[in-house]
Amino acid sequence: MSDGAVVDTRPTKIMYVAEATAHGGRNGYVTSQDGQLELKVAMPPALGGDGNGTNPEQLFAAGFSACFHNALVMVGRRAGLDLSGSTVAAKVGIGPNKQRGYGLAVALSVSLPVVDEDVAAKLVDAAHEVCPYSNATRGNIEVTILLG
Repeated sequence: MSDGAVVDTRPTKIMYVAEATAHGGRNGYVTSQDGQLELKVAMPPALGGDGNGTNPEQLFAAGFSACFHNALVMVGRRAGLDLSGSTVAAKVGIGPNKQRGYGLAVALSVSLPVVDEDVAAKLVDAAHEVCPYSNATRGNIEVTILLG
């Protein structure tokens, strides 16, 4: 919202809870409670690791892109549009912040080949308002959305 009002985006009802456990931090493995996920985790070479496994940033990019794409398809459907062939790619960057910790930045690249640029921009704005990842990161992480 452009008027500066704080919008409460907390859920009013929890419909699903995902559970995952990390073993060994960034050089170990992660598992989900239901057994659907069991992945080796490793520091990427850019952060001094061997890159022999996935990493939290890749997992976040996968989750954000899938969630945002679902939101996009949903707002498209509400507008009577079929967004078949559309994609959302996410890049998640990590680096030091001013508080001696680390922060993230996200870039979402949205491809909507079946609609014109004005309609695409409106759909992306609407998806950004309803996507749970967008709501969770708003005001905390820089999120850039590119239409291409």
